[in-house]
Amino acid sequence: MRFLMLNWRDPHNPKSGGAERVSKAYLSALIGRGHEAFWFANNFPGSKREDTIDGIRIVRGGGLGSSVLAAIKWYRQQKPFDLVIDQHHGIPWYAPWWCKTNCIAYIHEVLGPIWNAFYPWPISTLGRWQEAWTHRCYRNIPFWTPSESTRKALLDHGVKSVQVFPNGVDTVALPTLQDKPLALPLRLITVCRLAPNKRVDHAIRALKHLLAAGVPSQLTVVGGGEVAGKLKQLSEELELDHAIAFTGPLSDADKNTALQQAHFLIHTSIREGWGLNVIEANAMGTPAVVYPVGGLVDSTIDGVTGRIAPAESPETLARCLVEISRDPDKYANYRWNAWERSKTFAWDKVLPRACDWLEEQARKSRPSPLKKAT
Repeated sequence: MRFLMLNWRDPHNPKSGGAERVSKAYLSALIGRGHEAFWFANNFPGSKREDTIDGIRIVRGGGLGSSVLAAIKWYRQQKPFDLVIDQHHGIPWYAPWWCKTNCIAYIHEVLGPIWNAFYPWPISTLGRWQEAWTHRCYRNIPFWTPSESTRKALLDHGVKSVQVFPNGVDTVALPTLQDKPLALPLRLITVCRLAPNKRVDHAIRALKHLLAAGVPSQLTVVGGGEVAGKLKQLSEELELDHAIAFTGPLSDADKNTALQQAHFLIHTSIREGWGLNVIEANAMGTPAVVYPVGGLVDSTIDGVTGRIAPAESPETLARCLVEISRDPDKYANYRWNAWERSKTFAWDKVLPRACDWLEEQARKSRPSPLKKAT
C-alpha cells in the first residue's frame, strides 16, 4: 500500500521536534511492513526538493500560505495513494477535499491557548476560532492523536471519531535503575524548544521560589529557540546565574546523560500533545513535576510517576518540589514507577497496534470526502 503524510515540517527541518520524530517512526514502521511511505512538507532555507530518510521519500514544496497548493499540484502527478495522513498543526492541509482517497487527520494537540503565546489579539482569537471551525468541518474524518486530553478537546469541537495511540520513545530505558539519593542541591532539568508556549520562564521562577524556601537547587535548561536570550536575561534579573546552566541543544546521548543526572524534569508548557520528554526522562530514572495541562496530565501519573502541580504557577510547582525533597522514600517510589512505566512506551510495543489501524484505514472503501465533510 501507499501512504502519504502531510506535515509542515520534515525531520531535517531546523524547527522539527517531537511531532516529526514520532511521525518518522510510524512511517518507517509501515515501510518495514512492505509499504511505500511519502512525506510532503514545506521548503526551508537550504532544503532539497526531494530527499530520503529511513526509506521515506521526502518531497518539499511551497511555504507558509503556498504549500497546500504545491502539495495538490505534486499529488495530481502521482500514482494513487491508499491513505493520506493530514497532520494538523493549528492549520490543516484540507486533504479530504482534494485527495480523493482514504484520509485521516493526525493531530498532537488542540492549540487553543497556545495561539495566545505566539500571536497578539485579534490574530490569536481568529486562530482559535479557525481551529475550532476546522475541527467542525473535519468532524466526519477519523482523527488520530496521542493523548486522551486531545481526544476530549476534539470531541468538544464536534469530531465524531478519535483514535488514541500514545507516542513511543526512541530513548531506551536504563537496563537497571541505580540509586540516586535525593541529596541537596536538587538537580532540576527542563528539555524543550525554547519557545513562548513552553513557559520555561516559569521553571526559572520556580527555582527562585525554591531557593527562597531554603532548598538549595540547580536548574539545567536544555534546548535552543527564539526566547533563549530573554530567558538568560531573566536569570540575570533574578540573580540566578550561579544556579542555572543553559546548555543549548544536546545530542541524544548527552541529553540522556543530563536527564539521568537530574533529580526531576520540570515541564511548564501551556499545553502538549503528549509530553514526550517526560517519558524520556522517566526512562532515565527521573520523575517529572509538571503543570496540570493537556498532554502532561497524560504522560505523568500524579503521585505515582511524579507530580502534577495543582495550578499553573511557579509557586505551586516549587511547593511540590519542597514537599518531595522532604520524603526520600516517596521520591524513590516515583523513580521506580516512572522507570517501569516508560518501558511500556517502547516503539516495539506501540507501533504494531498503530500500524494495524493505519492499514485498516487504508483498506477501507474509498469515501466521498466532500459529502462526508459537509
